[in-house]
Amino acid sequence: MRDVFGVAADWLDEGRAFALATLIALREAATAPVGTTIAVDVSGRVSGNIGAGCYETEILEACIQTAVDGTTRRLDINLTSDDELMGGSPCGAVMQVVVWRPLPAFREAARAIAAGEVETVLTIAYRESDGTNVTFEHAFQPKDTLILVGATTLAAELASTGQRLDFNVVVVDPRPAFATPERVPHAHRLVRDWPDDVLPRMLSARTPIVMLSHDPKFDLPALRCALNSAAPYIGLLGSRRLQQARRASLRESGFDDGALARIHGPAGLDIGGSTVAETALSILAEIVASRHGREGAPLRSARGSIHHGVERVANRT
Repeated sequence: MRDVFGVAADWLDEGRAFALATLIALREAATAPVGTTIAVDVSGRVSGNIGAGCYETEILEACIQTAVDGTTRRLDINLTSDDELMGGSPCGAVMQVVVWRPLPAFREAARAIAAGEVETVLTIAYRESDGTNVTFEHAFQPKDTLILVGATTLAAELASTGQRLDFNVVVVDPRPAFATPERVPHAHRLVRDWPDDVLPRMLSARTPIVMLSHDPKFDLPALRCALNSAAPYIGLLGSRRLQQARRASLRESGFDDGALARIHGPAGLDIGGSTVAETALSILAEIVASRHGREGAPLRSARGSIHHGVERVANRT
C-alpha cells in the first residue's frame, strides 16, 4: 500500500507526467483500506492496485486524462451487481476514488508515507460536481516494527516477507559475522548489540518480537525484556523441549504462568510446513492474526466480516 508513494516521489523527481488514484470511501465490502492509492503515468504504466476489479481500466483511463489536463476527478464505482461470467467482480463493494495530479511539493510527504517512520497525513482537496469544495484527509500511521533476535536464515526470510506486510524489520544480534546486510538484506535496521542492552528502549505495544537463535544467551535476556514490555506478540522458535526449558528458566527469574502464557512457542500456526519459507509464513501468519485479534482459523469456518478492522469511511471536511 505504501510503496506506490515511493514510486510517486521518484516520478516527481524525474518530472514524469502522472496521476494518483486514491480510495477515499468504501462500503458493503472491503476490497482495500481507505487511502489505498495507485500511480499511473501518461503512457499507462501502473504502480499499485486498488482492488476495483474490471473497473481498474476506468481508473487507469481517468488517471491518464488527469496526468494530461491536471483535472481532479471523482469516480463512483459500484461492484455490487457485476456478473462474474462477464469478467466483473462479485465482491459487492461500493467505492469512491479520487484521481488527482500531485504537485512537486508532494514529494516530501510521499517519501514519508513510504518510509512509515512517522505519522503522515495525506490531504487531497477537490470539488464535487455540484461545486462543493471537499478536503479528504487520511493519516498514515507509522509502521509497526518487527524485532527479530538472531540474524539467522529464517530472520532473512521473515524480513523479506515482513516488509511486504508493512513492518519495519529490525534484527538484533551482537555477532558481527552474522548481523550483516548480506545475510539479512531486507532488514530495515541491524542492531549489533546484546538483546538486554537495547530491547528495553526498543519494545512497545507496536513491536512484535520473535526469538530465533535457539541460544539461551540470546533467548532468555530477550524474553525477559519482552515479558517486561507491552510487546503485542512474543514468539519463541524451537522444539517443545526447548520451550519447556526456557519457561523453567523464566519461572526461576520470577515470571508467573500468566506472564509465560504471553509467549507464542513454538512460534507460528500449524500449517504443516518444514522449509525456511514455510516456517516464516507460519510465524508471520500468527503475528498478523494476533495483530487483528484473530485465532488463525480457516475462513470457511469463521463468521462475520472477512476483512477485520478495514477503514471504510473517508475523513472529509
